Amino acid sequence: MCGIAGFIGVGDIEDIRRMNLAQASRGPDADGIWNDQSKGIYLGHRRLSILDISGGSQPMWTVDGALGIVFNGEIYNHVELRNELKQMGQVFVSDHSDTEVLLHSYKVWGLALTSRLNGMWAFALFDRDKNIVFCSRDRFGKKPFYYTHRPDLFAFASELTALTAHSSIKPSISRIGLKKYFAYGYIPAPNSIYENIFKLPAGYSLCFHIDNGQIELEQYWEFVIEPFEAIPSDPVNTWGAELRDLLGRAVKRRLVSDVPIGTFLSGGIDSSAVSAYAARELGEGKLNTFSIGFEESSFDESQYANSVARYLKTNHHLEWLSLEKAKELVPSIATRLDEPMGDSSLLPTYLLCEFARKHVTVALGGDGADELFAGYDPFRALKWAKMYDDWMPKPVHQAIKLIIARLPVSHRNMSLDFKIKRILRGLSFAPCYWSPIWMAPLAPGELDELFQEPIDLEEVYSEAIAQWEGCPQDNLIDKTLQFYTKLYLQDDILTKLDRASMMHSLELRAPFLDIELVDFVRRIPAEYKYRNGETKYLLKKSLDPILPQEILYRAKKGFGVPIGKWFQEGDISMPGIAEQTSIDPAFLKQALEDHRTKKADQRAFLWNLFLLNTRLSNQHDSI
Repeated sequence: MCGIAGFIGVGDIEDIRRMNLAQASRGPDADGIWNDQSKGIYLGHRRLSILDISGGSQPMWTVDGALGIVFNGEIYNHVELRNELKQMGQVFVSDHSDTEVLLHSYKVWGLALTSRLNGMWAFALFDRDKNIVFCSRDRFGKKPFYYTHRPDLFAFASELTALTAHSSIKPSISRIGLKKYFAYGYIPAPNSIYENIFKLPAGYSLCFHIDNGQIELEQYWEFVIEPFEAIPSDPVNTWGAELRDLLGRAVKRRLVSDVPIGTFLSGGIDSSAVSAYAARELGEGKLNTFSIGFEESSFDESQYANSVARYLKTNHHLEWLSLEKAKELVPSIATRLDEPMGDSSLLPTYLLCEFARKHVTVALGGDGADELFAGYDPFRALKWAKMYDDWMPKPVHQAIKLIIARLPVSHRNMSLDFKIKRILRGLSFAPCYWSPIWMAPLAPGELDELFQEPIDLEEVYSEAIAQWEGCPQDNLIDKTLQFYTKLYLQDDILTKLDRASMMHSLELRAPFLDIELVDFVRRIPAEYKYRNGETKYLLKKSLDPILPQEILYRAKKGFGVPIGKWFQEGDISMPGIAEQTSIDPAFLKQALEDHRTKKADQRAFLWNLFLLNTRLSNQHDSI
């Protein structure tokens, strides 16, 4: 994996050097800089060498110097594309660089090259003849791309910290970005925490015209749920067989590497399935699998990972960690976090990446399956939520919320009281708000108090509303799937994975997000994803020949740490509120008091605020 940076306009060579250095952990193996001072064009690249180690240096140029590129990612079908391009007369210099494949793909197919790619990417390609910079981000946003645009400057980078290392970029907090952060627990694209700095959304390309300084955005792909019209006579077996074949091929593509490779193994369905196919491909005893175990039982899954590793006969690596050690790392991780995002599983993910990187440079994981196959607990709540919403009078609803609020607060991982209170919180609003509010650090009323002004629900939750209303299927399962796949996956899960892995220069790959597999899964009707209280119904059925029943049908456990307990006992010190956020100190004081006395569970809010304040207080520039 790599880091890219660049700008066209004001600035000099020192700016691109600082930008490159700010994201050095993304590419510790090499760095490259190119510039044309007369045109004000600067490109930078940090390299983590994975493929064609001797021949894949960047910025990379075509032989005639007409096209240059900086690229972060992996193109899994690069061999097939290379062969096709050779037959069309393209001459390659490198042995098997996927970066060079991108250059020749652009020469032949132009801006349409993205439709031919199977992989993860963020790149910026300079076309001298057309005097444009063509940028693109992969279909799900696995690789980050931040940019800013003003009359005298277009600049981009893989990390927000790298972008703001440019001397003329003086960021200020975005008020709406801040509200969305506390409304979602992350900041959905195209927003960022700063004014006039944006994320290129997943599935989008951007063309910057150097001559007139204008940009054009184009959505080249969108995840859309379009169920099959024709259902086979035996859909479970027919679709199950196809699903196994597609997943097997997706894993095989992602095992191609010139450096050591392994898989994450939690003992859950998704990572176990990926590990099973990887073990088959590599042979008995040749796959390295990785997991971490925690001493506190409600947060530990190591027994399941060990069981699967024995079943698959992998070379399993388990590192036991005390929660005390994990807690000690919190401040340093928060300081290194590029843009704040409040998923507390960032901490164990960081630790797992750190552990795996001692042995391998590339790891495969099971991410994406929960979003595609309705794997989360809220899917089980939808039926009852709809009944409650239809039949429960609002005054009675409020009374029930008050009664439930008196339930004792537990800081166990995904405790019952936590789930009940979260569900009831969302049911005060229309169904389009349920999913984000169920997962939010703060309820809308609390957001009013935090910012000392009424929030505009439609503005703050505009992305969730758009996904709900834009789903072509008129059922709760598909509409909720669309939210998870298009928002939560891109701006929470994949962001967390990118940041945690890149802090350790580890490349992560997600077979479940293979485009061929996704194009199949998005056409499976909702009743085969969630059925009679069973999440991931078809996925589990399809994996019957692959994995033991006790793994396929065990209760799901999140990958978490006891942040609620840490805040209650004062083990994490809240830094002073960053002045530029304009957050009400009285609200924080009350939230801390309510949490420590167990009057309310404010773990999500406190964690989000802790990450935000820690990051801002350590920002290298003045904002």
